[in-house]
Amino acid sequence: MRVPRRRSSFETRLSGLVAAAVGVAVALTAVASYFLVAHQLRGQVQSSLLSYARTLDGPNGPFGYSAARSAIRYAASTGDRVQLLLPGGQVWVPDPDGSFSPARRGGPTFATTSAEVAMASGHGPALLFTDERIGRSPYRVMTVQVQARTGAGSSLPQSSPAALQIARPLNEVDRALADLRLILVLVAAGGIALALAIGTGVARAVIRPVTRLTAAAEHVAATQNLDATIPAGGDDELGRLAEAFNAMLGALRRSREQQSQLVSDAGHELRTPLTSLRTNIEFLIKARNMPEADRESLLADVRDQLEEMTSLVGDIVETARADERGLAETTETRLDALVGHALERVRRRAPSLHFDVSLTPGSVRAQPALFERAVLNVLDNAAKWSPPGGTVEVRLTRGATWLLEVRDHGPGIDEADLPRVFERFYRAPTARSMPGSGLGLAIVRHVVTDHGGTVEVLRPAGGGTLVRIALPTVEEDEPVPPAGWSDHPPAPPETPEVPAAVGKGPA
Repeated sequence: MRVPRRRSSFETRLSGLVAAAVGVAVALTAVASYFLVAHQLRGQVQSSLLSYARTLDGPNGPFGYSAARSAIRYAASTGDRVQLLLPGGQVWVPDPDGSFSPARRGGPTFATTSAEVAMASGHGPALLFTDERIGRSPYRVMTVQVQARTGAGSSLPQSSPAALQIARPLNEVDRALADLRLILVLVAAGGIALALAIGTGVARAVIRPVTRLTAAAEHVAATQNLDATIPAGGDDELGRLAEAFNAMLGALRRSREQQSQLVSDAGHELRTPLTSLRTNIEFLIKARNMPEADRESLLADVRDQLEEMTSLVGDIVETARADERGLAETTETRLDALVGHALERVRRRAPSLHFDVSLTPGSVRAQPALFERAVLNVLDNAAKWSPPGGTVEVRLTRGATWLLEVRDHGPGIDEADLPRVFERFYRAPTARSMPGSGLGLAIVRHVVTDHGGTVEVLRPAGGGTLVRIALPTVEEDEPVPPAGWSDHPPAPPETPEVPAAVGKGPA
């Protein structure tokens, strides 16, 4: 069975990343420091040898017997090795008396290169530095091109070209570099450990708000408690994330409250018609010998109750959809035609009423079906509360905003009920005997608000109720014809934008 690999926490990864970054920086600094110090130490050795080479008679000048003794003494005082390389590769070494003699086989000499042999023959550069290993020790070798000029009693050939070689041991330099390597390794290790500790502290400080956010999210997921909040703790990204999380929890909490309220109110509103329906249907089933007139009356009552239930369920579904959906893509819509369509439907439902209508032609950006439903709700309310033979006034005007006003001349709304007319399922005491669900105006406010407008209910002078809807205007793509209710209105006259009385009186 494959064992799932345990994933490291974000805090661990962040701490490791900080430690790795600091470790790489420390390591690069240590390596650069090491090579810089090594270069300086080797440079000092080379500078010392070069300074001695300048004390000789010159790279191409005579190398006298006294100079040979001086080279031997210099090598003895510094611990260097010295030898003389003759043309053909012969190596001469110092004698105890201060002269040079051919080196014996296996003697204390160091290897020579072809470039150094060429220098001994008078060719190539006058000065050369190389690194050699004599035995187990490293050496820095300086080779100087000279012209041997021997004194009396010397075994060197007179006026012979040669190359003087001085090898300085690098043991001290290597020991110093070994100590430096150890120090740099310890410093690097300490720096990485310190970086890890600092990185852990920084990671914990950075992750702490995220940890609180995670704990709150897990608490909400486990308990379904949407009342939890997180302190913002600043204006940085994490603070804004906490604020966004709190706002999300608040939105979820309000959505849940709305759903609970909707279910509760819907259950309460549905209980009465369902109970009445069941009572009437049970009575119809049991009373088989009921007079025909009573049966027809009872069936008509059942039919009315079914229609009321259908309307109530439709309003509940529409309200639930309004909570869930946002405003979909809108289109440029003839507002006067949309209001006219809604008026035609209300005219058919209330043929006894008079409609005093004035519609200014023009367009608005809206969802046609959704906004027509809202207008229809307003007109239905006005028709329901108008007395038989009464008048409903409908005005659509355009200024800085579109203004749709619908006024009835019914009993009006009490002042105490005005603040609550847009609440779901709210019905004033005087309206509870009338058909309706109490959702119509709630749907109107939701739709108008989604379209960027406002709606208000007023008590006008002279009685009745006035509903006023304000909507933002748009720049029409084409000239708008005068008022008309059809989808294909007639061509515009020469003087458009004149309010027209679309209709007055029953349909």
